[in-house]
Amino acid sequence: MDPVAVLEAVVGGALLFFVPGFAVSRAIFPEWRFRGPDGARHALETVVVAFVLSVVLTVLVGYLLLSAAPGGFSAAWGDPLLEAALAAVAAIAGVVAWLEGAFAPVPPAAPRIEGRPGEEGAWELTRELDRLRGEERTILRRLRSGDDPDGAPALRARLEELERAREERLRAREAEYDL
Repeated sequence: MDPVAVLEAVVGGALLFFVPGFAVSRAIFPEWRFRGPDGARHALETVVVAFVLSVVLTVLVGYLLLSAAPGGFSAAWGDPLLEAALAAVAAIAGVVAWLEGAFAPVPPAAPRIEGRPGEEGAWELTRELDRLRGEERTILRRLRSGDDPDGAPALRARLEELERAREERLRAREAEYDL
């Protein structure tokens, strides 16, 4: 196998399936770093985003080239119009990423995203409501079994407490939506 053909295949594959998407993803998410506690996750996300964006960019640039050229174009090394266009996209995105600080030693601050009412603490609220419902079910099972008739009044009182606590949390969450 010809080493030049192998090199062309590797470079072409990188241009079609990785490089433009990587440059664009670094321009979009300059704060992501590949070291630290979230480094492995950010690296995986960047690779996936780079692949998907590269495929999308290849299709989009190819379509634009087909539309612009009446006779079409040839995606071959003899006429590397598609590869040159993808390299230009990657170069422009790389410059934007560099200007935004994607390759700086200290990452830029992540953008602050303002939440809507009810988003803050939704996971914690769900977990708390599940815990309260679970405790309610446990008490109801104990009351139905009738194993401890002397403790039934205390269990009923605790059940009422749990129901009130659950309803208060739900009312508080609903009040966040009332403007």
